[in-house]
Amino acid sequence: MFQIRTAVPEDTEALLEIYSYYVKNTAITFDYDVPLPEEFRAKMLHTLEHYPYLVIEQDGRIAGYAYAGPFVGRAAYDHSCEMTIYLDHAEHRHGLGRQLYTALEEELKNRGKLNLYACIGYPDPEDEYLTKNSAEFHAHMGYTLAGRFRKCGYKFGRWYDMVWMEKMIGEHR
Repeated sequence: MFQIRTAVPEDTEALLEIYSYYVKNTAITFDYDVPLPEEFRAKMLHTLEHYPYLVIEQDGRIAGYAYAGPFVGRAAYDHSCEMTIYLDHAEHRHGLGRQLYTALEEELKNRGKLNLYACIGYPDPEDEYLTKNSAEFHAHMGYTLAGRFRKCGYKFGRWYDMVWMEKMIGEHR
């Protein structure tokens, strides 16, 4: 049984535990260092001022989180946003990501957002730190490739590409 709800400051430790796995063990995030709890909490609270920040609980335990943020940060882009999702690394391929992203997209649509963008680390070739799973997840959710930057991220002694994927969720009038 799962529940999706808005993140609260008391979730910081659980969310940071999920994120720290990706920082330490993957190139999914290009962060080298795990943020301090107070930094992570402050970023969450800042996001919540203007965008949804959701958590998904499975049997009362936080199994993942997703949030949106500004795309580029200028007024002309106010109908667009950047998407982020992290699941507990043991929870992949159980449908939680789809449920969480669907809820986030619905909330964004209700807030008048039209364009969603995802910035995704992309391997060439896949290795033990990064696979194409995130890009494949987004494609499965209806996102399409918008652009690719080659060898722009350096982590674990190797270079990684980055792709941007996009999805339109509203009518542009």
